[in-house]
Amino acid sequence: MYQPAPHALADVTTWFEENFHTRGELGASVSIWQNGVEILNLSHGHMDRSRSRAWDVDTLAPVWSATKGPAALCCLMALHEANLPLDCPVSEVWPEFVVGGKAAMTFAHLLSHTAGLCALDERVPIFNYEAVIDAIEQQTPLWEPGTKQGYHARTFGFLMDEIVRRITGLESLGEYFRETIGSPLGLDFWIGLPSAQHDRVACIYPGKISIAGGDQPFLKAFSTSGTLTQRTFGSPMGLNAVSDFNQPETWKAGYASMGGVGSARGLGQFYAMLAQGGTWNGREIVPASVVALLSEPLSQQDDSVLCTPIAFAAGVMQDPIHQDPEQPPGKMRQHFGPSLKAFGHPGAGGCLAFADPENAISFAYVMNQMEVGALPGAKSIGLIERFYQA
Repeated sequence: MYQPAPHALADVTTWFEENFHTRGELGASVSIWQNGVEILNLSHGHMDRSRSRAWDVDTLAPVWSATKGPAALCCLMALHEANLPLDCPVSEVWPEFVVGGKAAMTFAHLLSHTAGLCALDERVPIFNYEAVIDAIEQQTPLWEPGTKQGYHARTFGFLMDEIVRRITGLESLGEYFRETIGSPLGLDFWIGLPSAQHDRVACIYPGKISIAGGDQPFLKAFSTSGTLTQRTFGSPMGLNAVSDFNQPETWKAGYASMGGVGSARGLGQFYAMLAQGGTWNGREIVPASVVALLSEPLSQQDDSVLCTPIAFAAGVMQDPIHQDPEQPPGKMRQHFGPSLKAFGHPGAGGCLAFADPENAISFAYVMNQMEVGALPGAKSIGLIERFYQA
């Protein structure tokens, strides 16, 4: 088991502090756990650009697609309760899903982003849950399921939510998350934030596209009309401005793809539980067989939406592995540390959380000054590199 070098936490602290001086950080927290104990929590800065409210360990922030990890786990737990394997057709619990040639589509296709449902032909508002579900039901896959990978940036949450609702009978995935995971762990993280917590939420700010970053394939595709990338991030439509995520109605809605709100400590504790095999204080929160699915790769391809190699286990990302026999074996990048078993999910603008079950470690980073892009940037990657130093 990896043990941090004596100076690793000090080096993490130095990088964290440098983020504020040289990398434009405004307010941020990082939370690192090992063996179910938080071994480092750094919180600094301000909750708004006017610097009227200090950022501290209890500050909450929208975490965008870092919501997908908890949402995927909810789906996996519901499937486990219903004794349904990943290779089971989605129509087993959602009969209307068969329209458009989707009768053979499985839960594994949805969880691995290979379903071809990342963009909807019908323009429906993200605020209308029933309309979005109807559009998904009517949608013909954009490719034969399993033959291609394309990140389901927005539709993923609706797919997870509807499956959980149909299996459990609850009103939302966010309610299921709170009942089965959030409340038992006392997590400072919600998918559907209660009004009583609203005054703790930091204001988030968009990043700026630099000239140096302008040639990146994802940013080009994202800003080019009609591309699959642009269609995906606008489907269903609405909530396209960062400022929309500073609104209480957005926090309360509980969008399972991108609506989670929490602290670094809350996300770190969530993944700390998974890093310990699904147990917390001797109590099983998540069955070990479900946790195991999070470390088993389902797909690795040049992602048609994110325009870079991406690896997915069951609803969570993993670092892609070199496929070229001329390349040395191992990871192409280490957003989730060096372990091949590690898994997690980034959020737009730079937030990041993951579990490293091989070493019983978890990591979470949240902030309010976003960077540009869908994958982690220097502010968080530098923290991970300094923690996992040789």
